[in-house]
Amino acid sequence: MAQSKLQVMLLRYTANPEEIVAQAAKLCYSPASVDDLKKQVETQDMANYIKKLTDMRHLSPVEHVTFTFGIEGISRACSHQIVRHRLASYSQQSQRYVGQHSKKGGGFNFIVPPSIEKIGKKQWFVEKMQTIQKWYDEMVEMFGTTGESAFEDARFLLPNATETKIIITMNARELLHFFRVRCCNRAQWEIRAMAIEMLRQARLVSPHIFKDAGPGCVNDKCPEGKMTCGKIEEVRQKFKNLQ
Repeated sequence: MAQSKLQVMLLRYTANPEEIVAQAAKLCYSPASVDDLKKQVETQDMANYIKKLTDMRHLSPVEHVTFTFGIEGISRACSHQIVRHRLASYSQQSQRYVGQHSKKGGGFNFIVPPSIEKIGKKQWFVEKMQTIQKWYDEMVEMFGTTGESAFEDARFLLPNATETKIIITMNARELLHFFRVRCCNRAQWEIRAMAIEMLRQARLVSPHIFKDAGPGCVNDKCPEGKMTCGKIEEVRQKFKNLQ
């Protein structure tokens, strides 16, 4: 068992995403054939066209492009927040079939909250994880490693800190919403760090779609009202320069 670190990998995305978005948007307003529209789109300035599209809040064409991320080094507490975003596809590592027995696979990895390290209690936290590992191993051995309930029921002892791995696919419109909510300073620290890294990588391959992406206050007033972090200018500058 060991402490895990966040890793975000953009595995796949729709080829020429901004061209697809522009073509879908033009189709809504043009009598031209799909082939003619494709030729028109290929020769135009994507940046200006997509800016007009987003300014109009005409976002349905953005749904035609998707992005698939592989995520490692997040806790089960984090993954439970992620799957609340329903317009997405998820594949998550199973605790039922992927056992966490220390004698078989090294035990379960875990996430240490920064707040624990800040107050100098990391070793204390690690010791608690080690105790849980012992309980888990005992329960697996009670059933026997070949018993059908061994991993299935022993996982009930594992904490929310247990590391998980997940593959996520979202269309660009849902990603824009995800970034709006989860890049916010008031989002939980772990999902916020993950969302910011997802946005950074998405911008590299689709700079115009995600140019103004980020928390709700980046291009509007803070949606948190009285719960605002009070750092709107700092946040705007951060996401303007995110690379």
